[in-house]
Formats: sequence, C-alpha cells, structure tokens
Amino acid sequence: MAARQKKFIEQLEAALVRIGNKTYGICRSTGKLIQKERLMAVPHTTQSMEAKLRQN
Repeated sequence: MAARQKKFIEQLEAALVRIGNKTYGICRSTGKLIQKERLMAVPHTTQSMEAKLRQN
C-alpha cells in the first residue's frame, strides 16, 4: 500500500511539473487536449481516453 501511495504522489508531482511547463492536459500519445471530465477523474493522467482505449 505504501508503494502504491508513493507512486500516486510521484504521478501528482509530475502533473505539477506539466502544469509549470504548460503541457498539462495534453495527451502524450495524440497531442490533443485531454477532456476536462477525464482530468477531473484522473488528474495525473497523460493520455486521452482515445489513446488509452487504443492502448488496450
């Protein structure tokens, strides 16, 4: 459980870096904006639903 929490904190810190360099909310796979609803549900995400579904 501690390892899981640590990973989550690291993901949130990476999201803060993306906010700082103005790349937060941009899908790393497609380059398109990530939908607001997805960011609200998973604030540390780096992929849009479109990219995530293609991944599976």
